[in-house]
Amino acid sequence: MNVSHLLPTLPARRAPAAPPPEVAPAPSAAPKQRDAFFDNAKYLAIVLVAMGHAWEPLRGGSRAASALYMTVYTFHMPAFILISGYFSRNFDLRPDRLKRLITGVAVPYVLFEVAYTFFKRWADDDPSYPVSLLDPWYLTWFLIALFVWRLTTPLWRIARWPVALALTVAALAACSPNIGDDLDLQRVLQFLPFFVLGLHMRPEHFRMMRRREVRWLSVPVVAAAAVFAYWAVPRMNPAWFYRRDSAQELGAPWWVGTVMTFALFGCSMVLTVCFLAWVPRRRMWFTVLGAGTLYGYLLHGFLAKGSRFWDWYDHPWLHRPLGEIAVTAVAVAVVTALCAPPVQRAFRFAMEPRMEWAFRRRDG
Repeated sequence: MNVSHLLPTLPARRAPAAPPPEVAPAPSAAPKQRDAFFDNAKYLAIVLVAMGHAWEPLRGGSRAASALYMTVYTFHMPAFILISGYFSRNFDLRPDRLKRLITGVAVPYVLFEVAYTFFKRWADDDPSYPVSLLDPWYLTWFLIALFVWRLTTPLWRIARWPVALALTVAALAACSPNIGDDLDLQRVLQFLPFFVLGLHMRPEHFRMMRRREVRWLSVPVVAAAAVFAYWAVPRMNPAWFYRRDSAQELGAPWWVGTVMTFALFGCSMVLTVCFLAWVPRRRMWFTVLGAGTLYGYLLHGFLAKGSRFWDWYDHPWLHRPLGEIAVTAVAVAVVTALCAPPVQRAFRFAMEPRMEWAFRRRDG
């Protein structure tokens, strides 16, 4: 590590023969450690994603499952995207960062989009399903969205009112049915405000969320949200939470898209704060899994879709309370296993390929 910027300005008198210990380079200095809070938050958020996918087929016969589903879908992806934005704060168009964007986002998008397509052809007995890199299937939308968001990061860093501008873009998208499905632009644009907000957050903002009063206040807030969701189940289309369609495509007037954009943003942020308030700050047994959340996210999609293709949810017992609890436990166990270091090592070739052969070496 270059420590020249830490060296004090030398006075006119003769300098000491050796640098003092506090500025001397430490040959055995440890690399920068990961923040346990954010790794915990990412792991818990991805667990909620897997739980939501597991609950989806249970909604038809259980209002309680539908209410939990709606509550979790209000904030699980916004929380994950907010954290993604926070860790993209320093992204610029430097060659090394562009390389990481390509190898860590674009390449996995291509590989998993193709893998998902062939999986659907086989598991769903649909051999003619087309391979299309312009129409993300299932979970790969997040990778293409992250690619676009990070490329536009320099623009959001210089905008005067970035969050307000991003919300305006999201509201316009929500009432524009002609955007189409290419690159899942509806989701890219409608989820954009959470990423932009994350870009402009600072460590002290997260410390404020973890204050004791915020933590205890979050309990009645989440309880009220769950009760409201239970009331809203027969009255509201859950597709609003997916943010993949315009208001007109959901059978509502165009202006409802604008109203829902701001309303859902507010609800999502309140529940995101409640979620982050209870994330542990110290290292836990699952902290190490926070580095593998993208592995768990993409790999669990095969089982989530396979469970539908292979009619696993046709068993009546799964639609009873004990069955719903069992489904939830299995989802948590599966996504936890898929975030583990052995899985990361096995699939690093697809998720984090080195690809030095694909880039020109920088001179000097």
